[in-house]
Amino acid sequence: MSSKNGIKLIKTQQNLQHLAQGKLWKFVAISGFLLFLFYILFLNHFFKHSSHHLALSKLIWPANSSPSPPTNISHIVFGIAGSLKGWQVRKPYIESWWQKNATRGYLFLDIPPTKEFLPWPLSSPPFRVSEDISHYAKNMKFQIRVFHMILEVFREENKDVRWYVMTDDDTVLFVDNLVNMLAKYDHAQNLYIGTNSECITSNYVASFGMAFGGAGIALSYPLVKQLVGKLDECLERYQNLFASDFMLYSCLTDFGVALTPQKGFHQIDLHDDISGFLSAHPQSPVLSLHHIDAINPIFPFLDRSESINHLMKAAKVDSSRLLQQTICYHRHNNWSFSISWGYSVHIYETIYPRNVLVKPLQTFLSWQENDRPPLFMFDTRDVQNNSCETPHVFFFHSLNNSAGNQVVTTYIRAPPRNLPPCMILDNHSADSIYKIQVFSPATRSKEEGKIECCDVEEMNEMDVAEIKLRACREDESI
Repeated sequence: MSSKNGIKLIKTQQNLQHLAQGKLWKFVAISGFLLFLFYILFLNHFFKHSSHHLALSKLIWPANSSPSPPTNISHIVFGIAGSLKGWQVRKPYIESWWQKNATRGYLFLDIPPTKEFLPWPLSSPPFRVSEDISHYAKNMKFQIRVFHMILEVFREENKDVRWYVMTDDDTVLFVDNLVNMLAKYDHAQNLYIGTNSECITSNYVASFGMAFGGAGIALSYPLVKQLVGKLDECLERYQNLFASDFMLYSCLTDFGVALTPQKGFHQIDLHDDISGFLSAHPQSPVLSLHHIDAINPIFPFLDRSESINHLMKAAKVDSSRLLQQTICYHRHNNWSFSISWGYSVHIYETIYPRNVLVKPLQTFLSWQENDRPPLFMFDTRDVQNNSCETPHVFFFHSLNNSAGNQVVTTYIRAPPRNLPPCMILDNHSADSIYKIQVFSPATRSKEEGKIECCDVEEMNEMDVAEIKLRACREDESI
């Protein structure tokens, strides 16, 4: 009897133990479910107040696909609007930046090349003859042809493409800077990237929100794909507009896509001598220069094509610093130095603060004759025939990048200014300086948007000045 009672007691204890374990697991399950609900409600509240909802959700619930590699030159397709009549002159401009077996794209000509252009060289972009667009309209044929080029380049190249860059055959592009710039943007979004004109009148006639085509327009793949499907509709609506870039802007505005402004593109709606403009470039990598035929050669001792190739010598070594302005002083002589790396150096025989020297000297004219001020979308300084306000000008001559961790650029004096010395305080004449050497880091690119500082080395010889670029010290005021 006692053994039976013992067995019953053991079973009862086991049942109680199983019951306790069941309650425990039930408690754990309910607690876990409540914690999950709290987690979801918390995240939902957080996402409602966060601009990074999508990005964070991808971090928490990652997609199966791996992140795409950074944008490189192979992801960009160039569409270049050209004409056979102008190609002989403009060919060197395009060949200065086109990289055989690296850049993708086409030059779109109005008519097939004649015998003197054949065989077509590998140093030039491959050409295509624009399609017949006569069925669209009898007027504005050139404008419609250039606008239609977007469809034609998409048909030619649409595999593994992230960006289409549309430009003209009188434009010089700085491809390394362009690739780095586009890599910052999300190519999966509908993006329309470019800049407006330097001249107020040009923007007023077209639109202040329009990307000017000659400067270069970057369009993301999904936007071009959408545009191609609506191209006929856009042309039917806007075929009488005076410019292809105005047609594109109008059509994209109807899509709800606004311009993403990007510094560094340059329409160059300017005439004559643009050395003042290039010597005070904004702190942003240079991406393009348009209207090369409408301006003087940018180096006074070379012709236009030679000038562009000369500038490219510096661009190929360090495009991040090209045309970037650096300002420093030689206090003993009361001199101000303004350096546009790879292009020019100015010496002023007095001390000018940075807020003065960042304004370009207006050596150029506006695009439209008889324009009245204000003329430009940026501040300028008047050119003066004054010893203190007129700089000694030196232009880029040569480059040496074999000096270890430094790049040495040499600048040679332009024709003398033929003025007496500046007579303020104890200022000294800079007439004896005939050469300036600028030392910059070979292993460190310039960071976009950040200025660099420099030091003028003590001049043992009064005919050569040496300047070393460096990172600015914390809280350093120039």
